Amino acid sequence: MVGLSANAKSERVATESNHWMLTDALGRKACGYDVAGDRKEDRFVGMFYWTWHQGFDSTGGNDDTSIEVKNISEVLRLHPEAMDDYNHPAWGEPGKRPGVFYWDEPIFGYYKTTDPWVLRKHAEMLADAGVDCVFFDCTNGAHIWENSFRALLKTWDKAQKDGVNVPKIVFMLPFAPTDDSRKSLINLYNGLYGKGEYENLWFYWKGKPLIMAYSDNLADTGIERKIREFFTFRPGQPDYVFGSDPATPQWGWLEVFPTHGYCYDKEKRQFEQCVVGIAQNARALSGGHCCAFNLSDTYGRSYSYLKGFDSREDAYLYGWNFQEQWNRAIDYLKPQMVFVTGWNEWTSGMWTKAHGWSDPLSFVDQFDRDHSRDIEPTKGWGDKGDVYYQQLVDNVRRFKGMAKPQTASAPKTIELGRAHEWDDVMPEYKAYRGNTFHRDHRGRYNKYYTNSSGRNDIVGSKVAHDRDYVYFRVETAEALTAPTDPHWMMLLIDIDRYKATGWNGYDFIVNRRSPETDGVCIEKSNGSSWEWQQIGNGKYVVSGNVLEIAIPKKLLGVDDNLSFEFKWNDNMQHPGDIMDFYVNGDTAPGGRFNYIYESLPESIGHTVCADSHKASY
Repeated sequence: MVGLSANAKSERVATESNHWMLTDALGRKACGYDVAGDRKEDRFVGMFYWTWHQGFDSTGGNDDTSIEVKNISEVLRLHPEAMDDYNHPAWGEPGKRPGVFYWDEPIFGYYKTTDPWVLRKHAEMLADAGVDCVFFDCTNGAHIWENSFRALLKTWDKAQKDGVNVPKIVFMLPFAPTDDSRKSLINLYNGLYGKGEYENLWFYWKGKPLIMAYSDNLADTGIERKIREFFTFRPGQPDYVFGSDPATPQWGWLEVFPTHGYCYDKEKRQFEQCVVGIAQNARALSGGHCCAFNLSDTYGRSYSYLKGFDSREDAYLYGWNFQEQWNRAIDYLKPQMVFVTGWNEWTSGMWTKAHGWSDPLSFVDQFDRDHSRDIEPTKGWGDKGDVYYQQLVDNVRRFKGMAKPQTASAPKTIELGRAHEWDDVMPEYKAYRGNTFHRDHRGRYNKYYTNSSGRNDIVGSKVAHDRDYVYFRVETAEALTAPTDPHWMMLLIDIDRYKATGWNGYDFIVNRRSPETDGVCIEKSNGSSWEWQQIGNGKYVVSGNVLEIAIPKKLLGVDDNLSFEFKWNDNMQHPGDIMDFYVNGDTAPGGRFNYIYESLPESIGHTVCADSHKASY
């Protein structure tokens, strides 16, 4: 058994997200079924994930709330001279300097990984990207960041019950059979695995729970023998330059190009694993080995082994480094698992030359927009803050394949408000239940976060059409709030599936203005900005937790051949900011994703890409 949790057969995944579509701010559309092909059940994607954002001490104690978070990119924008002065006040006053520095601000703020609101967002985003498991970074000492991993397990267990195909978990321990590694193994077995806690969230490899650790110094008696027999061990090797014999069971976590396959499976004639990294804090002068990221010519996001350094001003956006490693994994190495580094590291210590790095100061693991290696969206890049998430989704689909899209049912006239009218309409577009709870949690250092925008919990929708109308139905977990509420149950439609037309591709919006007695307000985009012009009204009915809308086809400019994308949003807080879809209210599907509706006589059930912009990196 590879990649399944112990009770995988009993788990019911309610939401299939890999045939949703998204197009990023660069115009890159994630591939569809026509490119990705059928799903390959023997391929997996793991994501390096950091649970250490819980407080500076390893026991989960709170940060000193009088200390201000420091953002390296922001500090250097305002005080470029600070890069030459370890004691510059911009880094913090003596005694009030944070223990770690952020290269930029995450989209959910400077959060703690004990915040269930953030952890739920992560569960959905990683699931929607097709990530199968996350590897927790516990490579420093004996720290296993228990407060955080337990908060995550509790939150992801609930998310799984709500229909989220959450990634399973793996712990990654120190890069040698140290006493710290042995202590961590014993603590994890006694406190979690040996008790069978959250077994539904364990990731399995070769029939046992996977752990990325060394078993070399475990005794062959007592509890340590049980640990030896309990896990599938895949020790991690730390170097960025390939340092492992493919015949050994070691796995990697980050490499410079050309990357290699790890642990050759003779039976399947295939490598078990290879790595794909966003960037590497290495350079030619260091022989490809680890160095400070702020040194010149390090292998940032804009670096390519084959093409050199991208010279464009905004080169960090285009992901040359990331794509080059994905291409090698997909086209050449073709392993069972791709290990991606990474999701949410965000922080780095600041060191002096005395620590063996660079002069006068150095940031080793993260530094700035180019020299960083997180996929989780960032606030600092505006509407381009999620370009690496799009790139992840596109490549996971290329590597793993996709489920076939459902076929649209035959045209049908819907009489709004009548029970069972929609029973035979397909497909059903499911959305995650239980994700509108409010946020109220401390962030890192001086930050505290609240968010009460969650309101109507969207759980599913359908589309139908006849000669004259396109019909939309959306359902929420509980009775809908009043239609007079601000930003109530908006429907956005990308009628031509082309991002260059409309606001972020959306040509029409319904319910931007509260519905009135003569129907819902249908508006057309005036261009790329958040400007809309009313073009007519549509009929609507609200019944308990269901909203139904009928839109005249003539207003949408369509006939019986339909191929469009759409999404629902409730309680947007920042109209005109597409990144708001990740953060506020409820959006179905989440973030930049759209549902696809197609009713085409000759190509029904196939993804048609009307956008002329193909994914290019």
